[in-house]
Amino acid sequence: MELVIAHHHYRPGGVRKVIELAAPHLVRVIKPAIRKVILAGGEEADASWRLLICRALAPVPVEFFIEPAFGYFSEQKGRPATLRRQCRHALDRLLAGRAACDCVVWVHNPGLARNLLFVRELVRTCEALRIPLLAHHHDWWFDSRWQRWQELRRSGFRTLDAVARTVFCSTPNARHIAINRADAAILRKHCGPRAAWIPNIAERGHLPTPVRVRGVRRWLRGQLGDGAPVWLMPCRLLRRKNIAEALLLTRWLRPEAWLVTTGGVSSAGEKPYADKLSTVARHHGWRLRLGILQGDESHKPTVAELLSASETALLTSIQEGFGLPYVETAVARRPLIARHLPNIAPDLAQFGLRFPQSYDELLVSPALFDWQAEVVRQEYLFRRWLGQMPRACRRLAGKPTLLAAGRIRQPVPFSRLTLFAQLEVLVHPPEQSWALCAPLNPFLHTWRTRAARGALRVTSWPGCATQGLSGNAYARRFGRLLETASGSGAAPLASCAIQQQFMAEKLSAPHLYPLLWSGEI
Repeated sequence: MELVIAHHHYRPGGVRKVIELAAPHLVRVIKPAIRKVILAGGEEADASWRLLICRALAPVPVEFFIEPAFGYFSEQKGRPATLRRQCRHALDRLLAGRAACDCVVWVHNPGLARNLLFVRELVRTCEALRIPLLAHHHDWWFDSRWQRWQELRRSGFRTLDAVARTVFCSTPNARHIAINRADAAILRKHCGPRAAWIPNIAERGHLPTPVRVRGVRRWLRGQLGDGAPVWLMPCRLLRRKNIAEALLLTRWLRPEAWLVTTGGVSSAGEKPYADKLSTVARHHGWRLRLGILQGDESHKPTVAELLSASETALLTSIQEGFGLPYVETAVARRPLIARHLPNIAPDLAQFGLRFPQSYDELLVSPALFDWQAEVVRQEYLFRRWLGQMPRACRRLAGKPTLLAAGRIRQPVPFSRLTLFAQLEVLVHPPEQSWALCAPLNPFLHTWRTRAARGALRVTSWPGCATQGLSGNAYARRFGRLLETASGSGAAPLASCAIQQQFMAEKLSAPHLYPLLWSGEI
């Protein structure tokens, strides 16, 4: 059997990491045996990663099929009709002569809707040839990404139903994969056994050698200009990572430490956020270094090595699909301070992973920012954000936390503020904001004491995590879904109903964050 792995690109990031970790196990475990792997995408991967994936899959040969029309729609120059034809002809070349008996297509992130013309043509081609199509959903276009709606309309998808029929394709050969149980529950309600929860791989390998860790620490000293402790955020420069909250925690708990993020900006829409953070940090002399691995990573430490060389890791994200960095910090045996995400924590707890320094929200005093100005700002941004949606979706939206409070000034979660208000809080001296906020967050006193002694707790790695998050377990789940016979008790696939249920969930009040109301995430 040949395995075709389709994605818009193979740039550094979560999807590429999933493919890199999972494909070798699929090749080893899946039956019938995979005799060739074809990576189809809109742009060529960098040479070092191509070499890495070829070595990981050896002796199975790897072929790269590059068609620019498979890339992001926003980066295309041609008209939608031209792009559709290019996708169709390229898929004909890619899948010519292949059929259900000797090929399977594993497509990543169709639910993000970065190029639904490509996804729709892929669905049609696979249906015509009866090739199994496994749609692996890491993120959703309707999860605080409503600026994507106008892009979808420009590409020819004029109604929500048209989008749903492509994202949640109902062809007999199609299967759907979710990476957390909350999303999987919605898919299974409508798809039955043609949907599965397949959590990402997290295997506990060997730690970097002490010699290598010392070398990485020397490299960090060269990059930062001193040997102060490093608190690491293993993430790209995305607003949903809520970086200002990590900076606030660092300044409170370990004032002498650097807060360092690993990845750089991955889209033009995120650049204003990164530039604003960087500019204000430089102006005030905050110990913040953004995107230390940005650019060519071939001569830089890996994320795993940086974790081992850092004192503590932080994950203050307000939105994640699986939360692989949570697991990576446990693998690295590093302390972690992290937000408790309700769609992530139960999944990781199922595998016995407990995070001692986790919290629901970080409350801040209204005395630290201009409350009335923030209300006006959020009212404007929220109205503009709602205006990006179809009318049917606006009615589903809940009430944001601060707007629900209205004129009543009260402690609010830092994550529910705009970046402007977050920076207002950060401008105050740490001891002043600490005095106002520590009583609102009693856990902070314990963490500050432990951080000063280098005694923050590390997540233990239980045996059930080794079993449940292993590559073999991943491949077995994948194989079971692939073997599911169409019509074997599956509920009829109601594409529009699936999307409607997801939208109602993602637009409820707990999912509304001002950081996500403009630009790309």
